[in-house]
Amino acid sequence: MKKHIYLLGTLIIATLELSSCGDSFLKEENTTAYNTAYLATKDGIMAQATALYGNIRWHFGYEWAYGITLYGTDEFTSANDLTNEPWNRYDSRLGAANITTSLGAANNNCTSASALWDEMYYGISAANNVIKNATALNDADLDKYMGEAYFLRGYNYYRLFAQYGGVVLVTEPLEGVARNFKRSTAEETLNEVIADFQKAYDLLPIDKWRGYGCWTKYTAAHFLAKALLFRQSERCDDWNSAYDKTTDLTKCIALCDEVIKACPLVGNYNDLFNNWTGIDCDLEGNSEILMSAQHNGDSSTAGRYGNRTYNYFNCQWQTASAKWVQRGVWIGGMEFQRCRPTEYNYKCFDNVNDSRLWKSFRTVFGLTQIVDATNVKAGTLSADQTSDTKVGDEGIIFILNKKGDHRFDNVTFGALGKSKFINPGTGKWVPNAAPLYQDGKFVQENYGSATGDYCNFWPGLNKTDDGSRLAEKGDAHRDIIMARTGETVLIKAEAQVRLGEYQDAITTVNTLRARAQWKATENREAYIDATKAFESNSLYEANKAKYIAANTWKNSYWLSTGLDETVDNKKASNLQISSYTKLPDEDEEILSDLSCSGDYDRMLNFIFNERTRELDGEWNRWEELSRCKLLHRRAIQYNKIASTNLTTDQQSNDSHFLLRAIPQTFIDGLLNDDGSNLTSEQQAALQNPGY
Repeated sequence: MKKHIYLLGTLIIATLELSSCGDSFLKEENTTAYNTAYLATKDGIMAQATALYGNIRWHFGYEWAYGITLYGTDEFTSANDLTNEPWNRYDSRLGAANITTSLGAANNNCTSASALWDEMYYGISAANNVIKNATALNDADLDKYMGEAYFLRGYNYYRLFAQYGGVVLVTEPLEGVARNFKRSTAEETLNEVIADFQKAYDLLPIDKWRGYGCWTKYTAAHFLAKALLFRQSERCDDWNSAYDKTTDLTKCIALCDEVIKACPLVGNYNDLFNNWTGIDCDLEGNSEILMSAQHNGDSSTAGRYGNRTYNYFNCQWQTASAKWVQRGVWIGGMEFQRCRPTEYNYKCFDNVNDSRLWKSFRTVFGLTQIVDATNVKAGTLSADQTSDTKVGDEGIIFILNKKGDHRFDNVTFGALGKSKFINPGTGKWVPNAAPLYQDGKFVQENYGSATGDYCNFWPGLNKTDDGSRLAEKGDAHRDIIMARTGETVLIKAEAQVRLGEYQDAITTVNTLRARAQWKATENREAYIDATKAFESNSLYEANKAKYIAANTWKNSYWLSTGLDETVDNKKASNLQISSYTKLPDEDEEILSDLSCSGDYDRMLNFIFNERTRELDGEWNRWEELSRCKLLHRRAIQYNKIASTNLTTDQQSNDSHFLLRAIPQTFIDGLLNDDGSNLTSEQQAALQNPGY
């Protein structure tokens, strides 16, 4: 905000070339700065509206992608890399000041307190220009462009509200230099969000008129429903009694129904993320995607913040395996080991019947080279058992078993090529292997070249993998899904829970669970992710051997479940829930962990379990938990590192960690109208409690 909201002299934009519906429309033509007269013309307004889409790509261009959205929750914790650890640990470093190495950051990549704040106001400033100029022209042809501006402004204020509560509301372009701002209340801020989304809903067309990634009436409907749900959520309880609960939630449900009907779920969960075959493939335009950050193969348009999300979910497989499995462009991700799934993240899935587990996590890597098989021969393995190990064999296996599974209690697992596990399905030694459970205890984090809180070896989420990269650390080229109908279904279900319509909520969730069931035609051991795009990569021929060796295209389903493949393959599974009074075993265990009581408490937490199963890693977990004041309760239970500084007392007394600190860089830049500095009391009044 300090950089972007004070000075609004000349707006420099990039005019974006529209393309066919089969391509990402965000293809840029760099232009010179336009004067303000041009920006007030019809052509100028249309160019600015198109350029608004560039603002949302920021969210996924660097470490803040996960730091402010996934860390410090029940789903993900930090690992051996400490880049964004303060956002997961909730210690004194996570405050109003930007976290530098001098303030305890592990390196210079740690997300600053001001990152989201600054970038959201930059987008808001651009949206305000479009709205003002389009309104002045009063041209019906500009309605959809004005709808885009209202949508982006509403979205950016939603993100600010979700993170900070009440913020500074600026709804007109600023003239000259402004140095004195009033902070609005949480109520005023969220009501502005709702008003903007309503205007976007009224103005945007129903079709993807620009091509893939275009914001439509249904995009606005999804977020308007989400904002209405927020207004009736626990974080707003100190003021939301002024708004009729039934009215808000009934409208929320109606909006969700509209979206679900017009933008139906795709039939196979793999079609959301894993069947991506390359730049601008048809998967990016499927019916379920409501909002996505656009990317393509034109390096000149990547800007400062390309798509770097492929870095953040994988374990450190090359290091942990002692290079039995090498990293490279032939595997769709990098081993940055940022987001380590918690025990909760795995155990909330039904590992037998829920295909989302097996379509979301990579559990098998093939050997790309033989390092040394002699280091295990002195143990329980014989030379015969290791001598036939070859490139392309299973080099890493993660076994996603359950707590009650005792098949592996006496097996020696490990990384660095020291595992003594023989896969009963192949009869072959696997140099690096780890289960979730042994002897009824969660042991997955005990394996790796680093262990415990700093574990670097785990089955990682695959939703961001990208085989189209032209360098191991190059930008990814795929679009990033920011909203989809799968979440709309869960917004509707939660609204029903809040109305006490518990059985109706189960019926709603069952539509998602029906998709997640194995179909009779599916091979449960088959695995795919967007690494497959490497087959069309210009680097493929030079790296073909390692690509084939590293990617077995199998998962560990049969090994993990203990089922008989000859009996259970080619059968449909059943995930349907018959009654809210008896939830699945996985949920009942979690509800017991959390000491849930009463139908509302049980069902609200059930919805959040289902959000994990459906939306795992999709960039909004922190905001959702904060919204319902479930952050402390669930992070304390399932995130050991976060629980160090989140106490049960804070859980019951609205800890300041439910909101982020207002950036000190913003507060320090403010002046009174007479040019004097703010007093310490004035500065404190602008800051959230506890910071």
